[in-house]
Amino acid sequence: MQGRLHHLVPGGAHTYARGSDQYPEDMAPVLVRGQGARVWDVDGNCFVEYGMGLRAVTLGHNHPAVTQAVQAVLADGVSFTRPTVHEVAAAEDFLATVPGAEMVKFAKNGSDVTTAAVRLARAATGRDLVAICADHPFFSVDDWFIGTVGMNAGIPEATRELTVSFRYNDLESLRELFDRHTDRISCVVLEAATALAEPEPGFLEGVRELCDRTGTVLIFDEMITGFRWAAGGAQQVYGVRPDLSCWGKAMGNGFPVAALAGRRDLMELGGLRTDRPRVFLLSTTHGPETVSLAAFRAVAQVYREEDPVATMEQRGRLLADGVNECARELGVADAVAVVGRPSCEVFVTRDAEGRPSQEYRTLFLQELLRRGVLGQSFVISAAHTERDVAQTIDACREALLVYRKALEAGSVSGFLHGRPVAPALRGHAAPRRLP
Repeated sequence: MQGRLHHLVPGGAHTYARGSDQYPEDMAPVLVRGQGARVWDVDGNCFVEYGMGLRAVTLGHNHPAVTQAVQAVLADGVSFTRPTVHEVAAAEDFLATVPGAEMVKFAKNGSDVTTAAVRLARAATGRDLVAICADHPFFSVDDWFIGTVGMNAGIPEATRELTVSFRYNDLESLRELFDRHTDRISCVVLEAATALAEPEPGFLEGVRELCDRTGTVLIFDEMITGFRWAAGGAQQVYGVRPDLSCWGKAMGNGFPVAALAGRRDLMELGGLRTDRPRVFLLSTTHGPETVSLAAFRAVAQVYREEDPVATMEQRGRLLADGVNECARELGVADAVAVVGRPSCEVFVTRDAEGRPSQEYRTLFLQELLRRGVLGQSFVISAAHTERDVAQTIDACREALLVYRKALEAGSVSGFLHGRPVAPALRGHAAPRRLP
């Protein structure tokens, strides 16, 4: 099956982060179904899954409320030549959830809405530069961002020069950008927080003040923080409101739906209540199809009635405490640790000298896969039970025994089978090039 994928699909997957080069060689499962926090592959293996659809699933696979909502709209058709009542209801649900947003437009993926936000900011300000946070790994598949990463073949140099960067929690680096590019920065794009970094006191407020003073549009990327930090995203948690915010991933619990939301005066530049030149904001055939909007509405309802974030945080703390205790007991705590926000955890893997290591990361992934745990991270969902967490901790304990032997040997040689994983957005297929 893996061979057929690579023969038919460039890279063997439709998302680079899902590629087989992100897993131990010859061990990347091809999946057939999922339920709750577990998935099954074509060979019949069952895994406790983490990462949860690249952080897109917070309620668990095949959540009954979401599945039932989708089934309820299917019989009435899914795509029409005029808006449906579902679009009104979904917009009302979304705007009731997100503080400060006055209008919303739906799409199918995060890249479309972040690029629409950038285009809108450029039109509103008449400026061309985009300032992005260099510490944040991904904003869009479009040229304005991909031109800044190592995998940027095909993107003109002139396009790359229109994106500049600053450092997270470093307000002075942003001030220097504004000083260097006076009246040229259209927008500031960042995640308000990440799994590994919380905003320092005054940082987000300082960014907000700089944007206000310079007439710059502030854009929050809420792809990960939305419905994982809180239903209303990071802006709800930290109390700083952006001019525009971009949403996706968990808002549909795996169904393809994204959203651009923001101030009415900005959003209307793509509408019919403006005398200014109109912005081609978002215009997608499948953006308003009823299935994904029904899924979003079901997710929003679950968040109103329950507290999935609290469940993720409780399970995440349980997992981190258990794995980190195993690492301490086995004397490898300096090499392996679970870190990050409890609802969005990752694991770090280091060699005997304390350096981050892809080789040792791959060894850890290999040993977890052998013991029924699948995940490039420990990003959890509300569907993970304490039993799932206990199974994961047990698998980690056994994996860390192998890890310790490799550390003592000074090499993964003899322990790791095949080549190590490689960065997803690298410039060449090597070191995981296929023959």
